[in-house]
Amino acid sequence: MGVTYQDYYKTLGVGREATEKEIKTAYRKLARQWHPDLHTGKAKEEAEEKFKLINEAYEVLKDAEKRAKYDRLGANWQAGQDFRPPPDMDGFHFYTDFAGGAGGFSDFFEMMFGGAAPGGFGRAGCGVRRGPVRGRDVEANLELTLEEVYRGGDKVLQLAHRELCPACGGTGHDGSAVCYRCGGTGEIAGHKKLTVKIPPGVRRDSRIRLKGQGGDGPAGGGRGDLYLKVRLLPHPVFKVRDVDLETEITLRPDQAVLGDKVAVPTLDGSVMLKVPPGTRAGKRLRLRDKGLPDRQGRGDQYVRIVIDIPGQLSGEEEQLYRQLAELRKK
Repeated sequence: MGVTYQDYYKTLGVGREATEKEIKTAYRKLARQWHPDLHTGKAKEEAEEKFKLINEAYEVLKDAEKRAKYDRLGANWQAGQDFRPPPDMDGFHFYTDFAGGAGGFSDFFEMMFGGAAPGGFGRAGCGVRRGPVRGRDVEANLELTLEEVYRGGDKVLQLAHRELCPACGGTGHDGSAVCYRCGGTGEIAGHKKLTVKIPPGVRRDSRIRLKGQGGDGPAGGGRGDLYLKVRLLPHPVFKVRDVDLETEITLRPDQAVLGDKVAVPTLDGSVMLKVPPGTRAGKRLRLRDKGLPDRQGRGDQYVRIVIDIPGQLSGEEEQLYRQLAELRKK
């Protein structure tokens, strides 16, 4: 019996030479667009069908072995209707059950891959069972202030996540129909609170692993892991240059010319900095070991000098500047 061919590359809108990254990017974009939770009424029904096809296509193309089997169709991939697998694929269709009700995945998928449906469930009546499946790993951004990166400590997070649908237990099906609660995805939106221990000196763009805090595992499988990618929030005083810091101080002209001691903010509190006589605007003075910690110790803090030119002068001040100007001419 023939079945309708599914062009998975066309479903995801990618070429047959697409890389794994391109396939994943296309899938995520389409999944966000057609997720059933974002639609209502008749549009939701259409979204459910498209979402199933998108997930089916991604299930095949993301997996090197499945993709290789699919690509072995060769010239037959354009046959369209009434598809039959080529001779070297005999044995991939022995689980097929075309007489059953509407399943989560197409007859084409089941003929190709023996009913091994994504998410841990198979077509009704195909007799395929899968054991517990480990939940997927999840990645989220962790936004930290510079002070949190420097000192570390506990941070309480409120995270949005996906959890197994209680209506279908993660199968995506309610009997022979698509689960009304999750739209066939097997997951629903949820929120949870976590307390995360931030190690002092954690680097931006590094990842903190929280074991067992990822996705739920279908059929009683273990939970995946949660990876938090550190993002450093902008700071009103400091700029970060790897493990070094940079800040600015503003000097009066007399301080720059004659030198002075001025207070400078650091992550450890205010310190006194000696400004040498004749300091020019833009000069950078270094405070050793006042940057961020690393394996070798700590970085440095650089203090950039800005000269404040008075906008308004008293009569006496103007007279003194003129006298100074005359002296400079001699």
